[in-house]
Amino acid sequence: MATESGKGELAVPLGNALNSIQCIRDQVRDGESGEQGGAYDLSVFWDTLNQAVTVVSMAATLLSMGSSKNPQPSLQVLQDGEKLLVTVLNSTLTLSEVYSCLPESQGVTLRRQVRDATVEVLDGILQLVEVIISSPLQSLTQEQITFTRGVWSACDRFAQLARDNKEALLVDVSSQSGVVKDVVEKIKQLLSEPQDPFKDCLIHDPEDNSDRDSPHSIRDVSLSEKDQQVIRASLEVLETAASCLRKFRSAVEDNGDAAEPQNVAQLDDLADISREISPSVDDLALCLYPPMNYSGVENHMSRLAATLRKLLDLIRSSHVCGAAELTWIQFLEAAVDHNVQKAKESIELDG
Repeated sequence: MATESGKGELAVPLGNALNSIQCIRDQVRDGESGEQGGAYDLSVFWDTLNQAVTVVSMAATLLSMGSSKNPQPSLQVLQDGEKLLVTVLNSTLTLSEVYSCLPESQGVTLRRQVRDATVEVLDGILQLVEVIISSPLQSLTQEQITFTRGVWSACDRFAQLARDNKEALLVDVSSQSGVVKDVVEKIKQLLSEPQDPFKDCLIHDPEDNSDRDSPHSIRDVSLSEKDQQVIRASLEVLETAASCLRKFRSAVEDNGDAAEPQNVAQLDDLADISREISPSVDDLALCLYPPMNYSGVENHMSRLAATLRKLLDLIRSSHVCGAAELTWIQFLEAAVDHNVQKAKESIELDG
């Protein structure tokens, strides 16, 4: 795969391989699962998937090394190169087929995470083939090494994947909690610098005098007393959202079940509604920066509150809710209503 004539001979096989892997990737990304009747053994699935991932990683390594071998006779290069490409194609096809055998009855949330990891591997193989096509002859470029390592890293990710739908939901909730926690910290920072809220957001060019005398200069934007009251009240709503996710995660850890089909479906419903929280939190937070959009604050706060109420109600009616959970669900529902009302009152104040 390294001589001038050899690489020329392999141009068509490389291009065909690239197209085939793109098709496989697209089918994984956009395809639906094939449901299987009867009992399904997740442990067998994971064993088979891990074997397929190992083969892909090895195939990527062989392809990368084979493309940088010393010059050989053209025919030998063509034969060796085509064998390597067949190995890569077969390994990616096997990986996609193993993934597609994971039925949605085992959890849409789980399947989504396995799909994303599989697509990441296939994207890595695509990038590797592309760089091999464009790389200098008889060389192992730094870019090629980087993309080979990228495939390895994507394959290694499978060892950290959730093993069932309960674990997959916990991964989702942890991610949501991290986003909300970051937003809460940013809003606290905003309150701590009311006269210069954009201090850590924008960098001013000292040579740029264009806005120095502008009445709307960003440097002159500050938070009014009313703004600060609205932000404090909104912050309590955001912190309530963080508490909901924290308590929800504990309930799933303690009571979540991924063995019964009905419970698996409930976990998916909970995952769907919980994923709406962080975008709503982001939207609300953006409205809190000056010049403050009071109407936007009220609308996004109402939307966030509705999502939190829906989550709490769904938790109450699901199998993750035990006797201990009923108390904090009731408390958080009251907290949502109280804090939203308090925020609306602060918006309505003259100021």
